[in-house]
Amino acid sequence: MKKYFSICIISLFLISSCDSGKEEIVIPSDVYHDTMEKLSEVIVHDIFSPPVASRIYAYPSIAMYEILAQNDSEYKALAGQLTDMTAIPKPTENVSYELAALEAFLKIGTQLIFSEEKIDTYKAELYKDLRRGVKSSYFDASVAYGDQVAEHILAWADGDNYKQTRTFPKFTVTDEPTRWKPTPPGYMEAIEPHWTKIRPFAIDSANQFVPIRPTPFDMAKNSLFYKELMEVYDVGNNLTEEQKEIASFWDCNPYVMNVTGHVMAATKKITPGGHWIGIVKIVCQKEETAPMKTAEAYALTSIALADGFISCWDEKFRSNLIRPETLINQHIDEEWLPLLQTPPFPEYTSGHSVISNAAAVALTSIFGDNFAFDDDTEVKYGLPVRSFTSFIDASEEAAISRLYGGIHYMPAIANGVTQGKALGNFVINKLEIRNESLAQNNQ
Repeated sequence: MKKYFSICIISLFLISSCDSGKEEIVIPSDVYHDTMEKLSEVIVHDIFSPPVASRIYAYPSIAMYEILAQNDSEYKALAGQLTDMTAIPKPTENVSYELAALEAFLKIGTQLIFSEEKIDTYKAELYKDLRRGVKSSYFDASVAYGDQVAEHILAWADGDNYKQTRTFPKFTVTDEPTRWKPTPPGYMEAIEPHWTKIRPFAIDSANQFVPIRPTPFDMAKNSLFYKELMEVYDVGNNLTEEQKEIASFWDCNPYVMNVTGHVMAATKKITPGGHWIGIVKIVCQKEETAPMKTAEAYALTSIALADGFISCWDEKFRSNLIRPETLINQHIDEEWLPLLQTPPFPEYTSGHSVISNAAAVALTSIFGDNFAFDDDTEVKYGLPVRSFTSFIDASEEAAISRLYGGIHYMPAIANGVTQGKALGNFVINKLEIRNESLAQNNQ
């Protein structure tokens, strides 16, 4: 009897010890940045197209924001403001909102990529550290709540028409002289011709920000269109070293093909949206933002990027304009090559111009005008740091880089900038992020 009693006491002690940690988990913003960077690495590894990558960034970022906003009275939920998004469930027990936000981000991100094991391995190591000294029931409840919110967001994502567009027919290439045709060296088929069917996040519809029409196609040598074509050719033939550096810095082409004889291999690079997500990290670290403001920056920027791609792709496959490289090779110089490889979709408008300016407007709304920063996003791809005086400064350089790269006419760039800024301003004016009265009281 005494032996049995002693065993019971020891068992109770062990059970108590296993769950005797603290009910507090402090997750610094750098953990969220590292987690986002891991997601970017997998997006690059899996070679997702720029539009699809923007979708992958958006849903986890929104989930992270929604959970943290529940625990911060200065912030408002995005539920009811984003298309078809309903309120996330509330926790039924004491949880760490910061851990739940991290869990929801990781779970959603894992569901949206191919190389799930890369996220799983990262998560296992991260959670091993976070668990130390924390009450196991509290940790597990927090993770369970994050999973619950993730399922809610994934159910919402499931209704955005993405899965349906995977089955839609491929883009049809014709011999019409004005229409887009695949370009060398890969001659890839058009990427995401049905992206206009994806449900927007904040904008009313894919065609809400239709830009003015591109210059009418006319190959007469005195026409405006021909002059725009020759501008691409002449600029490309007389690039300064600075212009080459700018073009390469903002290339962000995940499809770059390297051809040696009969062998073709791809170089994996970050997407344009991924570059701006990298800028979010840079400015948040410079400002030493708390997790809530970090989540705000990622969520608002990713929404602007995602809607920017929907708007831009809507126009690309409406105007379906042929790329400069094709016309220059046909009519001017058959040996000419642009500095950058032409990406595989129609020319008008410039995706970089649209999404960069939308993102810049979103970031300016959070961090203000004239926020100077050093952009080291491309260092891992062998490119030097570039410095900017503001987000708009960076976005306008990203836009003009497409002329230097030889892949866009100027109207696609200039009108894309206008399109992106209009869309970005609509997003930030529509979404009520801060409870201003509380924010002012706490200043």
